Amino acid sequence: MSTLALEAINVSKRFGDLQALDKVSLQLRQGSIHALLGENGAGKSTLVKCIVGFYVPDDGEVLLGERQQAIANPRDAHDLGIGMVYQHFTLIPNMTVLENLVLARPHLPAVIDWRKEREAIGARMQKMPFQLPLDVSVNQLAAGEKQKLEIVKQLLLNVKVLILDEPTSVLTPNEADEVLGRIRDMTRDSGLSVLIITHKFREVMTYADDVTVLRRGKHAGSARVADTNIKFLAELMVGSEFTSTALARESVAEQTLKLEIDTLKVADDSGKAAVKGLSLQVRGGEVVGIAGVSGNGQRELVEALAGQRPQFYGEIRIMGEAYAGQRADLLRHGFHCLPEEPLRNAAVGRMSVAENLAFRRFDRQPFSFGGWLRRGAMRAAATQAIADFNVRPPVPGIPIGNLSGGNVQRAILARELSERPNVLVVANPCFGLDFGAVSEIHARIMAARNAGTAVLLVSEDLDEILELADRILVMSGGRLVYETTPTEADPVIIGRHMAGHGEETHAH
Repeated sequence: MSTLALEAINVSKRFGDLQALDKVSLQLRQGSIHALLGENGAGKSTLVKCIVGFYVPDDGEVLLGERQQAIANPRDAHDLGIGMVYQHFTLIPNMTVLENLVLARPHLPAVIDWRKEREAIGARMQKMPFQLPLDVSVNQLAAGEKQKLEIVKQLLLNVKVLILDEPTSVLTPNEADEVLGRIRDMTRDSGLSVLIITHKFREVMTYADDVTVLRRGKHAGSARVADTNIKFLAELMVGSEFTSTALARESVAEQTLKLEIDTLKVADDSGKAAVKGLSLQVRGGEVVGIAGVSGNGQRELVEALAGQRPQFYGEIRIMGEAYAGQRADLLRHGFHCLPEEPLRNAAVGRMSVAENLAFRRFDRQPFSFGGWLRRGAMRAAATQAIADFNVRPPVPGIPIGNLSGGNVQRAILARELSERPNVLVVANPCFGLDFGAVSEIHARIMAARNAGTAVLLVSEDLDEILELADRILVMSGGRLVYETTPTEADPVIIGRHMAGHGEETHAH
């Protein structure tokens, strides 16, 4: 057994009636990358927060360098050489890279000598795995550069154990490989020990040395990556009852042109052009996937299609007829949408599941008669939809905001697929969801496609697009810049276009 950099032994943590962690153990070998897998609610974040001092465990202990340590708060963790890069950026956007690096230190002098700091950090930056311009404002950095800055910030603090929470969720495939590859090099060269929370099996199998799986707050298993496989890890995550939902891509005879977007222009919240003359077509029985790094106009495109944001140029047609995004258009043209963050964009959290499921046709039979709502009919329809889409808990009367993320997605999909759509637009449908929910939602999208629906899938997860799409488009800078098919797709080339470094190829 190699020297252990960090060990958690029988760590338990309870929140009221919820046993979040139940005697969970983990061993991080020095100079290695250890992946932590598990569904939402499996206890990954709770375990990490116990390690870095956000929570004090009810029971168990944390050993650092094989010595028991009392970590009462994040400052204690830092003083012991533990650093963490969170899933969401903790940078100060209006300050420079240099200012962020200096202010990250726990102890600062009363007066900062910025010239001296610049020279010292500039010299140390040469030895970092990523080179960043010190005088550039953080809000001018791309998402990938911000993630690299978060990692460099911890490395400059001389951490011995680095914890990464979903570090590649905002990166292109090329950037993800660069970041994880450089970190792996550091574990080999300098003895850095890394614990990485991820949901991407490819990253585990390619970059990690060891893996631990949590399930329902318990330790489900650990293994050397070289000795395991994806199927075994998936079964550990969701139990022996796991069966991967097959995505049967059927040949669809109906290939009617159902969605047309012609030179669409849409502004962002500040009034600047976010979608710049975008044109595309989607036929029935086809999934067209739009890949891209967040912030390249995808959100504005989906909101314009859903009628949540005005377009200022161009035309949208469904089944050859003009579509303006009004509620009457949605119903007449069979337009359905699962937007990003549906609890914020497609539901009212304090209203019941039954009420949310009735939103599309609340003023029509069977939900309305003579101007009065028929709540019994709403509950009956919701009960059936909840059963069909496996929404948990199966209670129509509870507020939809009380459901987990995966169950909110299932509920909104149940509403949007309650009748066969002509057009279905889905945006990042599985972001942050657990393995089982992802498999189920992907199967629902494929079933709609097989039934003749035209599906436009907008996703920042390239693996998701490669799995579901019949055609792949890449969006960068508000434009479609590249087109390919899953069989011909090269993730390196796609990543280059996602980052804005490829020659433009017009898509249709």
